[in-house]
Amino acid sequence: MKVILVDDEKAMHLIMKKMLAKIGKVQIVGAFLDTTAATAYMADHEVDLIFVDINMPRESGLEFAEGLRKLGKQTRIVFITSHKEYALSAFDVFAFDYMIKPVDQNRLQQTVHRALEEWRKSQVAETTEVSQAQSVEFNGLGRIEIQSPQGIKTKWKSSKSAELFAYLLIHKGRLVSRARLIEDIFGSMPQKNAEVYLNTTVYQLRKLLDAYGLKQVLHTDNNHYALNLTDITVDFLRFEEGCKMLSVIQSEEDIEQARTLEQLYVGDLFGDNVYTWAWSEIERLSIMYTALSRRLCQALLRVRDISSATLLLKKLLSRNELDEEALMLLMQALTTQKNREALIEQYAHFANQLLQEIGTGPSAEVSALYAQLLSELE
Repeated sequence: MKVILVDDEKAMHLIMKKMLAKIGKVQIVGAFLDTTAATAYMADHEVDLIFVDINMPRESGLEFAEGLRKLGKQTRIVFITSHKEYALSAFDVFAFDYMIKPVDQNRLQQTVHRALEEWRKSQVAETTEVSQAQSVEFNGLGRIEIQSPQGIKTKWKSSKSAELFAYLLIHKGRLVSRARLIEDIFGSMPQKNAEVYLNTTVYQLRKLLDAYGLKQVLHTDNNHYALNLTDITVDFLRFEEGCKMLSVIQSEEDIEQARTLEQLYVGDLFGDNVYTWAWSEIERLSIMYTALSRRLCQALLRVRDISSATLLLKKLLSRNELDEEALMLLMQALTTQKNREALIEQYAHFANQLLQEIGTGPSAEVSALYAQLLSELE
């Protein structure tokens, strides 16, 4: 169980550390002289139990606790003070316990054992959540969402929490520094504001993940962040892996797998969210989709599934009207269907688009193929 101490007297830190060491089963992960430092630490780290002095400079222990509750943090708080009159105020902020200085060892042991018992129960609950979380999916193709079997709809607290999730998602579990996150996501803000916004956004994302039973998925390590994707299915990672496995599409099984992958790509990475830091990844996956679709169309034409090939080729051309390879495959499909009118119309539209966009006509290869196919239909 992770514990922090908040007291403006260093001597109290030493006393509490010695007393807690006699009890065991707790790990003191931080000792702070003021509440500001403690709050900053808790923005990035998990804490199970806090021992805090009520009489603190600038911000009292009660104000510190009230601030944590407003942020939604339910961390167990034990107040330590020399004044009994604070007891009622302490429990107004849902204090776990209240101790009078000098702290009694037996009294401290009882409190810690009670906290440990609650902590163990919460750990069992989290283990259950992990097994449930294995069926949760993270989707980035065409949107940014978390999908659960229970159908919980993703409600992003802010656009920045969605962006932070997307940013960590494309890093595929790798640690990202706090400085880099601030530069890429909050770079337009003054440094101080950016720090505050990042802390708030991390907290919002953690709370959202907790709603899906994924509390432990957001990993923090000092000044680094990452999403632990070990037990999570991510649609665009699944798509990328499938494309690599289907570098050649030959058998009927290959064709069906390629169809499934093509349908998985419901839109470009992150949909309508245009993040400058994601441009290269969006383009890379888009190119991968186009290449897969072309291979699938060639396979469909080979097995004479002309209708499916035609639909997919028109879809490719709707994404990029100047895609010569898709046009050439579509012209062949239309020729197989003996659809001379559609062949002429498709070629004329392509030639017109080329002229408007770049002021030139079709390449010699496209023109030659068109002439050949047209002659075959006459």
